[in-house]
Formats: sequence, structure tokens, C-alpha cells
Amino acid sequence: MIDYDQFCRIERFREQGLKAGQIAVELGLDCRTVGKWMNQERFQLRLPGLRVSKLDPYKNDIVRMLERHPYSAQQVFQQITGQGYAGGYTTVKEYVRKVRPRPRKAFLKLVFAPGECAQVDWGSYQSVAVGNTRRKLSFFVMVLCHCRMMYVEFTVSRTMEHFLGCHQRAFEFFGGVPQKVMVDNLKSAVLKRITGQDPVFNPKYLDFANHYGFFFLLSTVATPERMPRSEGIETC
Repeated sequence: MIDYDQFCRIERFREQGLKAGQIAVELGLDCRTVGKWMNQERFQLRLPGLRVSKLDPYKNDIVRMLERHPYSAQQVFQQITGQGYAGGYTTVKEYVRKVRPRPRKAFLKLVFAPGECAQVDWGSYQSVAVGNTRRKLSFFVMVLCHCRMMYVEFTVSRTMEHFLGCHQRAFEFFGGVPQKVMVDNLKSAVLKRITGQDPVFNPKYLDFANHYGFFFLLSTVATPERMPRSEGIETC
């Protein structure tokens, strides 16, 4: 790689009628290097690490191929070789590994209408001092599944009375009662749940649901893929 000063000297010697070999001797450069730069109209600095690959003209085609079908690197190599690629298989293999689309885990997207459903759960966060003892700090969460509006209430107890009271205050906060309430394996709602058998519901929670006019759904342990998603945020 030559610098701009050497390029200018090559240009002056070329204008004086010297050949590439003669200029190479004068400047102490390789004859092929001088010959290359004698054919350049202007000096262009090559950035460090920037190399031209024989694969470059085919990279966009490779990406489109992998988006359409799960081709192996060998299949990609065979196809672009038929199009004129003259490089090696290893280069193709490394590029395919780099750009191949990652498989996406399938999941069920739950969509609810405004006021149709809310999701309920308990959470925990460290402990707090209560008198001369420390009590585990819990928080009750109710989330409207459509708009993701959330009600949170902290408590030091998870009794049925606290559970139902948190429901009542959440309904007051939202200004209404959803048609459905989705719960996980909460003992306050489900006493027993065995795969292949009907769940045993907590009778107090059933009475509470009947009183307020909602029914509840059972869900598995929530994951980001299975959380209810919203189609909008304007109304709940």
C-alpha cells in the first residue's frame, strides 16, 4: 500500500515518460504495485481491514435464498458456483452461518377485546419490618389484557381475604369488572390441578366470581411468548 506522496511521485515520473519498471527502481517499490497505480486516475485510500471478496457479488442472493428455503451451505455453494462464483466452499460456509435466519419459536398469541379479560397474580419483593419482626412483602397484580393497564397493591399477607379485597379495589380502580379473570396455579383460586383431570376450584373464589359476574380462566406459568398481547392501547 502506497501513500499519497508516493502516488504523486509515480504520476510525475509517468508524465516524464518513465516505464513502470524504471519508476519502481526510483521509488524502491514493486513493479506490479507501480503498474497498478499508474492506471489509477486518482488516489484512493484503502481502509484497514476492508478487503474485496469473491463472494461479495453473491451475498445478497445468498440472503434471499436462505429466507426462502433452509438450504445447507453446500447447496448454496453449488448454486452460486453455477452462477459464476470462483471462490472456495469455506468462505461460503462461514457466510451462511453468519446470515442464516435464526429459527423462531412458535407461540400462541392471545388477543382480547376491551374489558374482556384481566390477568391476576401474586409477586414477592424482599421483606419489610412489622413491629419487632420482618414480614415477606407481597404484591397483588391485575393487568387488563387488552390495554395492559395495571393495578398493583402491596401487602404482607396472601390470605383469601386479602386476595378478594385486592380484587375489589382493582375493580374500583378500573371502573368496572372484566368478563374474565385469568389466573395461574394460585391456591386462592385453584385448590388442585392435575393434568388430564378437571381442576378443583376454591369455593370462596367461585362465590366471589359469581357475585361480581365474571368467570375465570386457567393459564400455565406465564412466559413472554404466552402473555396476552394487545391490539391497541386506546381503550381497555
